[in-house]
Amino acid sequence: MPTVDDVALAAQVSRQTVSNVINSPEIVRETTRQRVQEAIDRLGYRPHASARRLRTRKSSTIGVRLDPLRDGISGAVLDRFVHKLAEQADARDLRVMIFTADGHADELAHIRRLRDGSDVDAFVLIGTDHGDSRIAWLVENRVPFVSFGRPWGAETPDPHHRWVDVDGRAGVRDAVQHLRANGAGRVAWIGWPSPSGTGDERRAGWEESCGLEGADRITLAVATEDGVSEGRRAAAALLELPEPPDAIVCASDSLALGATMAAQAAGLARLPIVGFDNTPVAAAVGLSSIEQPLDEVVAAALTLLFGEHGDDVRPNPDSDEEPGHRLLVPRLVERRSSHLALDGNPGA
Repeated sequence: MPTVDDVALAAQVSRQTVSNVINSPEIVRETTRQRVQEAIDRLGYRPHASARRLRTRKSSTIGVRLDPLRDGISGAVLDRFVHKLAEQADARDLRVMIFTADGHADELAHIRRLRDGSDVDAFVLIGTDHGDSRIAWLVENRVPFVSFGRPWGAETPDPHHRWVDVDGRAGVRDAVQHLRANGAGRVAWIGWPSPSGTGDERRAGWEESCGLEGADRITLAVATEDGVSEGRRAAAALLELPEPPDAIVCASDSLALGATMAAQAAGLARLPIVGFDNTPVAAAVGLSSIEQPLDEVVAAALTLLFGEHGDDVRPNPDSDEEPGHRLLVPRLVERRSSHLALDGNPGA
């Protein structure tokens, strides 16, 4: 990596002049400043991050809380999100501080301590829920933040709340329509108990596109906690119905993996099944899944906080005239579990 001395030699100036151009450009003669800046650009020199933090009294750090892992499958999505956040933050000379907390109240206690100590400039919230107490507190105390998840249940979202989310409704709707276009007439749904902002939104996509009415709409929708064993039990019950489904869409890959096990146990190895999140497990077992565009999610979150390319926290938007949110569309990744059109005998 090029150093200050390299820049000074290339621009034929002193080391102190290079430092002045970086830290106090207004005191440097314009022709000299341009020559030094050209050398910086040509060499690809980046000022030392620690020195800049001391100078600006900013931590250049983003704080994010990690939720406890559940079955290790669904948790992989948040692991990938944090990894991508660290990668893209580093490209902006920003750091990511990870901390754990036991619930929302404990998370806010950590945020208060980190903010009061100037250890963190902004925060990323993960997993918003109905009436999220964190959002109200952060907005009221003017703490810069962006959430991966929208303000569920808010009739009039606060314009100061910056958020990024993935349109789960659209993702599930597209998957169900794809299955029906390939011959599935009875597409079942396995999701989470309500209220669940994310889960309810994904189920709404199924309801909009399943084409079922009356008792079928009720019978072919199962709510259960997330997990492989839960998905297996739910799918087994569906497959024992007098008129079982000929395809299943699930709110997570954990549920879908369990449903796949139930289908195999019932002799229906070719039953089309689609999960959500496109985890490494889904790829390993050949499970079709709806993929969240995490690279785009992270890029949007950082842009909402810092602008297109900067590392200074932007002021909170004051109204809806300056959009403070992004809603991104997922895509269906097809694998063995749904790639074949139905031939009237999905268990063959």
